[in-house]
Formats: sequence, C-alpha cells, structure tokens
Amino acid sequence: MARFVSFRDFDWTLLFLVLLICGLGVVEIHSATLHSKFAGAHLKQVYWILGGMAAMFALSVVNYHVLLERVHWMYIASIAALISVFVIGQKYLGARRWIKMPGGQHFQPSEWVKLILILAVARYFSEMRQKELSWEDFLKAGAMVGVPMLMVLAQPDMGTALTYIPIAVMALFLGGMRTRQALTVLVIGGALLPLAWHKMKPYQKDRLTSFMAPEADRQGSGYQVNQSLIAVGSGGLWGSSTQGSQTHYGYLPVPQTDFIFAAWSEERGFVGALFLLLLYFMVLMRLTQNAQTAPDRAGAFIVMGVVAVMAFHILVNVGMVVGFMPVTGIPLPLMSYGGSSVLFMFLALGIVMNVRMRRFVN
Repeated sequence: MARFVSFRDFDWTLLFLVLLICGLGVVEIHSATLHSKFAGAHLKQVYWILGGMAAMFALSVVNYHVLLERVHWMYIASIAALISVFVIGQKYLGARRWIKMPGGQHFQPSEWVKLILILAVARYFSEMRQKELSWEDFLKAGAMVGVPMLMVLAQPDMGTALTYIPIAVMALFLGGMRTRQALTVLVIGGALLPLAWHKMKPYQKDRLTSFMAPEADRQGSGYQVNQSLIAVGSGGLWGSSTQGSQTHYGYLPVPQTDFIFAAWSEERGFVGALFLLLLYFMVLMRLTQNAQTAPDRAGAFIVMGVVAVMAFHILVNVGMVVGFMPVTGIPLPLMSYGGSSVLFMFLALGIVMNVRMRRFVN
C-alpha cells in the first residue's frame, strides 16, 4: 500500500553520528587554529555545517528518481563547468581549480562532480538487466567516470581525481564485473604507470615517494609526513600532556584540513583516535544498511556510491597521516575544515536520506 514520504523514516541515528563527528571536528579546528592566522575558522565551519544540514533536508524531500531522470543534463553541465575552469579559473600554487564567484567566494566544480557521477552511474547500471557486465557497458561506464577524471587531473588536482575511482569501482563491482575484466584493467593500468609517472609534476612525484622514506628529506618533501608521525606518536594513549605541541607550535602543517586527524590524535591520544574511527565505522555500516533496504536497484547504487567515496576519503586521509599513504590533499570527511567538502558530504547524505525515506513507497 502506497503512503506519503514522512520524516519519521529519516535516519535520525545516522544524522546524530554525522553531527557528532562534525562537532568533534569543530572542537579540533578551534584548538588547532587557536594561536594561528586561521583563528576563528571553527565558526566558519559551523556555518558550513548549518548550510549543509539545510541543503540535506531540502534534497531529502526531492524524489531521487526526478534527479536520475535529469542526470544527463547535470553531467553535461559538470563537464562544461570543468572546461570553464581552464578558461576563467583562478590559479593558485600552480593549479587552476577554482572559479571566483561574486562576493569573493570560490567555487570548485571538481568537488561537486562526484555527486553527479554517483547519480549518473546509478542510473546507467539500474537500467541494465543482465547479471554479467558486457565489455561495451564496461567501457561506457569507464568513460563516464574517466572523462571528468582526466579533466581534473589536468588542472592538476590528483587528490580529487582519485576520489572518482571508488565510484567507478563500486558501480562496476555491483554491476556484475567479471574477473577477466578486472584483471584486464589491472594489467593495462600497470602498463600505463610509467607514462603516468613521466607526466606528473615534480611535487606530485615527491609526494608519492616521500611517504616511503620521509626521513630521507626531513626538511623538504618528507617534512609533512615526519611532523604528522611525531604528532600522532606524541599523543600516547590518552593524549599529549603538553596540549599538542606539534599542533600549537606550528610544526604540523595545515592541522585544520589535511592533517586534522594527526592533530586530533596528538591531543586525544590512541583512545581518542580509536573512538573517532569507531564513529566513522558506525556511519559506514549505517549507510550500508540503508543500501540494503533501498526500494530499487538505482537507490542501492546511489547509497553504495556514497559509501565508496566516504570510505576512500577516510582510508586515504588516515593512511596519509600515519605514513601508509602518500600526501594527496584528500580531506577527512565531515571533520576537515572546508566548505566544499562539508557541503558535498551533506548533499550526498541528503540523497541517502531521500532513498531511505522512500523504501516503503510503492
């Protein structure tokens, strides 16, 4: 029996966990920037969170099937936005990634493309009926994600471009990708690695190599990883008794964004770090549960796409902080300072809530 969509079906437990992580992030941003030129950044983060919540509630009441029906226009608009970055984008530290908006704000199209790609691949695979993925569908799905990914790499923004990969991998896996297809991609990818290495900027090469031996250049390419490891290690079990000296004395680079997990670990110790990771685990499990109860194939693909992106962000950011991953500039979801990242996550959660609230609607 059909019934109206109600906020009684909203996942309030998920929202509570998300806001708890956001709250911890605001506290840590305040602590990490207290004696720096970024003091007060936590207040801006609160505004972004409130704006994100408003956007989440607004998006949750728009039927996601309406979005899927118009996603081809969204995809075209996203490609046009990425092209416009090369034409009118602002260049900063050698990269052209932002478009300056009226009022002095900056818009980063590559961040929003992730959301459109999640919707695009969900619609594409939801219309497939065969159990196994054909080579034609495999290549089409790969091109759908690959084209914007290459455009973002050309900005250059390797970190954001890498976040498109889990969207494609999750969709192909759920869509019935065969072992032969996966092996073929791995072989071709391995063969192209030397070419990709040759095309990289010097600083990108330094980032990819410094994490393996950060002590080789402590004051140069290995500085960020070294300071991060010192911060995490000095936290001990319950947190640093010197109130986060690496963070507060300015040794830890950008502690409010890329290295916020290092700052948190230094001030709250192993127990605090474990608690934060447990919260993320609970969020991912809750999202996966929502995917399992989705009313249709498209809804399940959408939610699992969000799971893939969020899990990738957490894995890479935490791995970067503890020296297991290269420094790529990928923020920690819901915790790192930054409007684009916060708004993207809340919009993605809004679509997840959208799917959940329609799981009993015929």
